[in-house]
Amino acid sequence: MGHIFTKFAKFASHWTGRPAAFLVAAGIIVAWAVTGPLFNFSDTWQLVINTGTTIVTFLMVFLIQNTQNRDTAALQVKLDELIYIADKANNRLLDLEELDEGELETIRARYEKRAREARAGDLNGDQED
Repeated sequence: MGHIFTKFAKFASHWTGRPAAFLVAAGIIVAWAVTGPLFNFSDTWQLVINTGTTIVTFLMVFLIQNTQNRDTAALQVKLDELIYIADKANNRLLDLEELDEGELETIRARYEKRAREARAGDLNGDQED
């Protein structure tokens, strides 16, 4: 089931990100607006677009999240590989996304301090070329 959803999510993400998908959506809205006088701008006429857009938005949230999760996981693996193969890299930084918020904040603060120190060194003329 997961494989079928992934294939569908990839297809839907690819298709909905294209200009043609935007034009189809814009065309539907124009058609809806043009039919307003035909239906006397009734409550049902308004409900059609409201329901349709709500359903599409609801489903797109899941498709976008699935795509984002896959992309983030792939990017994380690539970053982990770069950390792993770099000679001077700190291998303890591998798989940081699995840490809890407090542990992650402690490590982030340590690197922010290093960055401030490096910038201060740059400002004092201690730059490396």
